[in-house]
Amino acid sequence: MSMGARPDPMPHLARLASAQAEPGQPQAVLSALDTALAAVVGHRLCTMQVHYAGGEAERVYSNQPGHYPVGGRKLASNAPRMRELMEHGRPILIRTEPELRASYPDHAGASALGCGSAMNTPVRWQGRTLGQVNLMHQAGWYTEDDLLLVRSFCQFAVPAFLLLAERA
Repeated sequence: MSMGARPDPMPHLARLASAQAEPGQPQAVLSALDTALAAVVGHRLCTMQVHYAGGEAERVYSNQPGHYPVGGRKLASNAPRMRELMEHGRPILIRTEPELRASYPDHAGASALGCGSAMNTPVRWQGRTLGQVNLMHQAGWYTEDDLLLVRSFCQFAVPAFLLLAERA
């Protein structure tokens, strides 16, 4: 799928929008978002984190729970690029394995899954970052051309992230 045309996103966007009306929230939307992103840009690893006061992020979704279990927590102070995403809402695009290793102290798990590129997309509401959606794939997979499309899909996670933060 990389370095060529991506599939038409509209059917996947429609399914994601419909998922917001389903019972079983927030899981229904998070799972639908994973499925939609797999279809429109692809990924080997998809995780989602909700951000809390004090710069802490908690993993609330993982398509690889054996490697990246839900509930894992991380402080942004230990990850400068994540702090930039949390504070300013700027996505992170990583294209190569050396860049991945330099950006993530805990890169070994992703590398073991054959991941060498990443796209971390902020989910924002009312001027603040509620959380992020993290996609990883083989080196060179993601480009700047993917940023707007992925961000548009990820914004559908706003109600789910608000619900999760409310429960914390």
